[in-house]
Amino acid sequence: MHHVVTENHFHTMPVIGTRVFIFPGDALRSLVAGKPRTGRADSPAAQILMAHTSTVQRIVGGLGPAGAHASRNSPQELAKGLILDHFDDREPLFTPALAQAAKDLAESRLTDAELSPAAIAAQLHVSVRTLRRAFASPDESFSAYIRRRRLEEAAEALAASGPRLSVSEAAARRHFTDSSHFIRAFKKHYGATPAHFARGPR
Repeated sequence: MHHVVTENHFHTMPVIGTRVFIFPGDALRSLVAGKPRTGRADSPAAQILMAHTSTVQRIVGGLGPAGAHASRNSPQELAKGLILDHFDDREPLFTPALAQAAKDLAESRLTDAELSPAAIAAQLHVSVRTLRRAFASPDESFSAYIRRRRLEEAAEALAASGPRLSVSEAAARRHFTDSSHFIRAFKKHYGATPAHFARGPR
């Protein structure tokens, strides 16, 4: 982050992903204090900021005046948190961004045996209670989200062309406690056992 008063140019290597935010100077000038501030892109505050802006990009066309106003102001507050290396996880405005950041992290760790709400909460530097509160509005809890995504990944593997995984292999790779638990969860979600699903038409 850097406060500039004239045109500024940003240079990055071709392999580096870049996202540039331009904020009103008065909003952050006192925190930047006239010198560049750097930080980790994988810090909790940075992940929340990126998740929030990605969410806004997807839904901005359907926002009314109040929603557009909130979406304009909230990245500013998240940027302050990035500078100060904290954010207010009790602020309802940030709840969707926190939920999205948790989902993004979970997606990258679906094959990780240690994946759990507690592990993701620790990675985002929030309490498990705060993370659960972020999922209070959606139709499924964070634990249910992880289970559903693992089932979907297992279904994709079972239906893949060529050599297919056995039911026990699919259960083990997605860290279900045992094959019977996996079969019950799979049947509840897809209406068919993993074996019937794998043999079905594609």
